[in-house]
Amino acid sequence: MRVTGKARFDVSTKRLVPRLTAGDIAVISHQDLDELASSALAERRPNAVVNLKTSISQRYPHRGPACLLRAGIPLLDCVTADLSQVLEEGDTITIEDNTIFCNNRMVGQGRWVDEQILEDACAQGHKNLETELERFLKNTLDHAWGERELILGGFRIPAEIPSFDNRHALVVVRGQGYREDLEMIRPYIHEIRPLVVAVDGGADALIEFGVTPDFIVGDMDSVSDKALVCGAQLVLHAYPNGRAPGRARLDQMELDYVTVPSQGTSEDVALMMCYERQADLIVAVGTHSNIIDFLDKGRPGMASTFLVRLKVGSRLVDARGISRLYRGRLHPSYLLAMIGAALVPTAVVGCLGLPTRNLLRLLLLRLLLWIGY
Repeated sequence: MRVTGKARFDVSTKRLVPRLTAGDIAVISHQDLDELASSALAERRPNAVVNLKTSISQRYPHRGPACLLRAGIPLLDCVTADLSQVLEEGDTITIEDNTIFCNNRMVGQGRWVDEQILEDACAQGHKNLETELERFLKNTLDHAWGERELILGGFRIPAEIPSFDNRHALVVVRGQGYREDLEMIRPYIHEIRPLVVAVDGGADALIEFGVTPDFIVGDMDSVSDKALVCGAQLVLHAYPNGRAPGRARLDQMELDYVTVPSQGTSEDVALMMCYERQADLIVAVGTHSNIIDFLDKGRPGMASTFLVRLKVGSRLVDARGISRLYRGRLHPSYLLAMIGAALVPTAVVGCLGLPTRNLLRLLLLRLLLWIGY
């Protein structure tokens, strides 16, 4: 195999994706490349993806790299050299066999990921999942007591965030399958018109979908400038001590925002905000709720998420995966019934019309003459 393109690299895959154009070669450093990141890379149509780390380890089962293979994008991982130290952004590189060249000089080697490698790693990952689950559970329980204030009165909503007045709230996270699930609940969005709360990059997902969020909650590291100025109220998620890395960006853009210091993730904050501001129903799309989600994100536990869902559960409807539950299809019998239903009134109206009656009389008269009556 021989692949050539301009190298684009970043230690953060989500920061790299917007810079990628078709024909580039994406150079990433992403241990256990998750499905969401793989899908985002595939959409940019690079000639290849080079991962300095292992795209699928045997720690737990996931098929993130399969998204790239299905899209026909080759994936080279386990590269022997740190290409960011030997390449400049935009350098043209060539991958021949499993060796990477720049200006006819070898700069690294790796392995091509194929279906067999994926199958073997997933099989071993299933065997190791029990160990990972035990470690994950212990971490969750160890931290649950320390994060109890999140649901026991320690969570404070700034007065600038208005009441939801018992309306529905739609919380959108750019998680696995979010596009398909949004499409499935499109009628709900247009009919009920819930207040829309985007979590970080979920704002861009909604805008692409044609919906402008009412609130954007997060540390503002994975949301575009376009989304930040869409008119949504910005809620900056800060650490409990008040430090917020995203504050500098918002201040530089001279945007108004409110700060919510809190433990847990930004989606935890979004769900709690909807709950405390009296949303009648909270519909969640793309949220992270299981061990594979959290291992993909590199989180060692889910104490805050467990506690938040324990509190808001009576109002929460998780729409994640709804697209896999049912996809409406038009059965042929339904189509024939619709055509028949349309033809019946047309026939009745036609028969009652004067031209139709005259035509029928003429046909009857011709028939009688023909038989000699």
